[in-house]
Amino acid sequence: MAKQASPKHRRRSGPIPGRWLALVLLAAVLAVPALAQNGTRIGYVDMKRLLDNAPQLVAAREALDQEFRPRDEALIDDDARLERMRQRLIEAENLDAEARFEMEREMRNLSRSIDRRREDLSEELRFRTNARKQEIEATIDLAVQQVAEQQGFDLILNSPVAYAAPSIDITDRILQWLEDDFERNGNQDGR
Repeated sequence: MAKQASPKHRRRSGPIPGRWLALVLLAAVLAVPALAQNGTRIGYVDMKRLLDNAPQLVAAREALDQEFRPRDEALIDDDARLERMRQRLIEAENLDAEARFEMEREMRNLSRSIDRRREDLSEELRFRTNARKQEIEATIDLAVQQVAEQQGFDLILNSPVAYAAPSIDITDRILQWLEDDFERNGNQDGR
């Protein structure tokens, strides 16, 4: 009968994920200088800057803010009303037990209503923001592709990267494309 190796001496049958990732990254790092020597043009795009400054996303954020502001203000008003009720309850020394119970019940109901509406508002806003962001990301991808093709880039990297020299950063060119597209198409993405 063959002897099995003890658990601590067993070898894994596949590559270790951390090592595998390190090998892939090392291969990519070693390939970049080789590509550059062959005349390959490489560009870099700072996605955080694009997502913060793309006029389509700025307009979408402003439109959502306007749409959701009345509901948010209503929650703020109800919070203030709840706080006034708490203060009245603290200051009301001569309330009978039934009146105190009724006031506490009303405060609990208002507090639950505020919490429920705040959660619903937050969830809806998050959903709508993500939906708009995904729609606009397609426009950003098109912008990157067209700028890369028009200006002869062979490879475009996006953030996060460990380092990108300012000389290969084409974020401003992409932002300009997005601004031009936004002006051409009006405020369609801000809906």
